[in-house]
Amino acid sequence: MLLDSVRGYDKSRGIFRKVQNYIGRPGAKIEDAQYIAPSPELVQDCMSNLEKYIHYDEKDELVQLAIIHAQFEIIHPFLDGNGRLGRILIPLFLFEKGLIIQPVFYMSDYLEKKRGQYYERLRGITMENDWSGWILFFLEAVENQARLNIEKALKILSLYEEMKKRIPEITHSQYSINTLDAIFYTPIFTTSYFIQNSKIPKQSALHILNSLRKEDILEAIRERRGRQPATLSFSKLVEIVKA
Repeated sequence: MLLDSVRGYDKSRGIFRKVQNYIGRPGAKIEDAQYIAPSPELVQDCMSNLEKYIHYDEKDELVQLAIIHAQFEIIHPFLDGNGRLGRILIPLFLFEKGLIIQPVFYMSDYLEKKRGQYYERLRGITMENDWSGWILFFLEAVENQARLNIEKALKILSLYEEMKKRIPEITHSQYSINTLDAIFYTPIFTTSYFIQNSKIPKQSALHILNSLRKEDILEAIRERRGRQPATLSFSKLVEIVKA
């Protein structure tokens, strides 16, 4: 599912690799690799060991997560998508352990910004057995991302309170709360999806959307074409989420 219709879709999705792979610059030969993964015949045993550790009750679950993520990336069990899957394991593990209430703790932006240090710390494990350096880096990444998430959450709450006042003033509609919840739940949507999701009668819904567009609360990503509905964006919310 992760690799459907994206890079790596044709590289034995969901099947442990049968060939040697490595990490390096695009086009680099294995002799110039930054990291060479375990040989294919070791992958099954390595993943079995990792799976057992994932279900182990470790004293510190964040340290455990640091080890799990590193081990997965070091094993590099698939031909492609290892980085993406390794990052998805982070919120899934936190959710499974009850450390977050929804599996939505994404660290991709932070790890991408610290890409050089990220790979350096992973190499430190394989070259020098420096687990402490890696774990410290990972915990700092978690802390940084948690602070960013809190800031975003507070901005979203503030925006919600602002729109809770503005939307009734703009629309003068009994469906103001339906509208508010709908655009916060799905900030990019088609008009037909909004009508269905908000449970607002069609004519009232279209009138509300037009009113919000005039006040620049919503903006059009794509205008209506024939039977194809318009696609709208609640840009203020999208900007907070993307920041």
